[in-house]
Amino acid sequence: MKHGSNQLLISVRNAEEALVAIAAGADLIDVKEPSKGALGMAEAEVVAAVVDAVAGQVPVSAAFGEWHPAILTEAHWHLQLKLDYIKWGLAGYTHTPGWGEDLLDVRRQVRRGPEVVAVAYADWQRAKSVPPDEVAKFAKRFRFKAFLLDTYVKDSKNLLNFLDVDEISELVTTLQAGGVPVAIGGSLKFENLKALKAVKPTWYAVRGAVCMAGLRDGEIDPLRVKKWKDAIA
Repeated sequence: MKHGSNQLLISVRNAEEALVAIAAGADLIDVKEPSKGALGMAEAEVVAAVVDAVAGQVPVSAAFGEWHPAILTEAHWHLQLKLDYIKWGLAGYTHTPGWGEDLLDVRRQVRRGPEVVAVAYADWQRAKSVPPDEVAKFAKRFRFKAFLLDTYVKDSKNLLNFLDVDEISELVTTLQAGGVPVAIGGSLKFENLKALKAVKPTWYAVRGAVCMAGLRDGEIDPLRVKKWKDAIA
């Protein structure tokens, strides 16, 4: 699957939101449950309904929460669905020598199913996770088909509170040069787009910024989606 840059990834919590997002210009639909954290896993029935509603119009990804050894068992029914990408965060995942081996084992178990996304948290210290530059090297070395740069704690801070534009740009450019498409998220607001103009990620990943009143637990607002779509075009 080939990707241009500056596409729009919208995270939705149900099939109705997915259809609203697509009609307003979303290029990729991501299913998650915002009340369960940064990458909260939605129920398998919800994900199935989204996949059915999208019906192949755009790719669909699903969030599986934070990594743990039984991640694929917990997501058993999700993995029966026609998903393009799956992902989980690395909060609480110790950065020790050989830290990525079990992640590669899980990817091998998924085999010819959806692509596994490598996820890095810009606020990795708050997440007790692996630093973004280390996850990026890992994703490039092992040829992951997608990389997400996000924030773990959803509060008043966003991506730019933890990494500056040059750091984000270098990470995106290095990964894309190695054939790894990159999504950047992390509670980005519309006004952050001006600062990020030169970055050119594969996808901008948003939820709260395209919800009613800018609240991530609100409903998707088609006018906000269209505003983002027009701005990044």
